[in-house]
Parts: sequence; C-alpha cells; structure tokens
Amino acid sequence: MGVLFTAGLPATAIASARYDGAEDHYAGSQIAAVEGVHGTPRPGAVYGVDEQVLGHDVSGHQGPVDWPGAVGRGAKFVYIKATEGTGFQNPQFAQQYNGSYNVGMIRGSYHFARPDVSGGAAQAEYFVKRGGGWSSDGRTLPGALDAEYNPYGETCYNLDQRAMTNWIKDFSNTYKALTGRPPTIYTSTSWWKRCTGNSAEFGENPLWLARYNTQVGELPASWSFQTIWQFADAGTLPGDQNWFNGPNDRLTALTRS
Repeated sequence: MGVLFTAGLPATAIASARYDGAEDHYAGSQIAAVEGVHGTPRPGAVYGVDEQVLGHDVSGHQGPVDWPGAVGRGAKFVYIKATEGTGFQNPQFAQQYNGSYNVGMIRGSYHFARPDVSGGAAQAEYFVKRGGGWSSDGRTLPGALDAEYNPYGETCYNLDQRAMTNWIKDFSNTYKALTGRPPTIYTSTSWWKRCTGNSAEFGENPLWLARYNTQVGELPASWSFQTIWQFADAGTLPGDQNWFNGPNDRLTALTRS
C-alpha cells in the first residue's frame, strides 16, 4: 500500500509530530533565543506616535495569570496562545482567555505555526475550533498566526521561501473564510526575510512585530507600519510586553473590522 499524504505531508510524519516543550513555545520564545534582546524603547518611540496602548501576551508558560493585577499595572489588551500545530492546546487557555475578558480587557488568541505538521488550512481550522475564533463584540481581537523560528529543527521548517509564503496564505485565507477577518501575523523581520524571501503579499493582515530593541526598526516588506510591537520579552506585565500603535479608540476599532 502506498504512503498516505495529508496537506502534502506523509500521514506517518503527522502522527509522529513532536510537541515536547510546546507549553514553553510562546510568541517570541524562539525570536529572543535566536535574535537576542538589545534594549528597551521609550514610550512614543514608534514613528513619533506619542499615544500607544500597553498590552502583553501570555501562554501556558505563565500558568494561571493574576488578571486584576495585570490591569492594575496598566494592561489594556492581551493575546493568549490557544494552539500549536494540530496536536497541542494551551492547558491554561480557559483561565487566561476568560479571566482577561472578565476584568474588562480586550483579548485575542494566537496559534503557534507548525508548517512541518500539516497544511495551513488544517491548522487554521484546528485553531478556530479551539479558541481562535472572532466575534464583533468590541472586546475580541482577530486571531493571530505566530510565524517564527522552528523550536524542533530547521529554522524554516524545511520549506523553501515560496512554499512558506503559500503555507501562510493557506492559513490566512482559511481563517478569513471561517471568521470574516484576516488574521494578525506575528513575526520578526529577520525570520520573515529568511523564510518567506521578504514577501510583500500580506498587506491586509495586521502586523504584530517582534523586536526587542530601542526602536521598532525595519519592517517586513508586506507592511508600512506595525499594528502591535512586541518590544520586550519581560517586564511589568505577565509574559511579553506590547504596544498597540495608536490610541484606545483605534484598538477598539481593530476588534470590530
């Protein structure tokens, strides 16, 4: 009998996919390890925008989060890891996702991309069914795709640049078809250049940029501005530290359209 294939991958490879350490694969965990931390910015450091909104992102790595404490330290929004590949769900997701909502925060969920496990469409479907959906309630951010260095092996998951670009398109198109919204894309400029050839094909997706430095720096070719900047991998809030690039009313607008 021939080898069965699913989304271009052997079924045997999918069945044996590794998820060891997945609870510690949070947005930027591999970016910090590969690219390093080179300083922290001052408020208003992004293109002269003085009004930015403080937020953060968390995963199972943080365990149960003290949400009243986070709000007390200035958190207005949060992204929460929901899933990885097609075989891992954040065991803290309910506490984190519902808890942040219950204290009045704007929140969204993200998916840690595993192009070595299945096609992008399959992972978008897995994500949406397990906490990655979106509703126009004024409190829910569009789901995000975390595209970063492979924690299990080759940096670009053994895909060439065109194949990686197509994988991300597959995820994005499927997510939009299921929810009505294009997903936010989380990445770093260095990874994007290396693994997509600096694709300029994702302008409709909000950019969540990871760069731990005093300035946001060069952006990937698809975008002329970042929607969110993950500027530090630790700080006053649980998990990574983020600024939304604009005032509160623009953050709320992102939850609606």
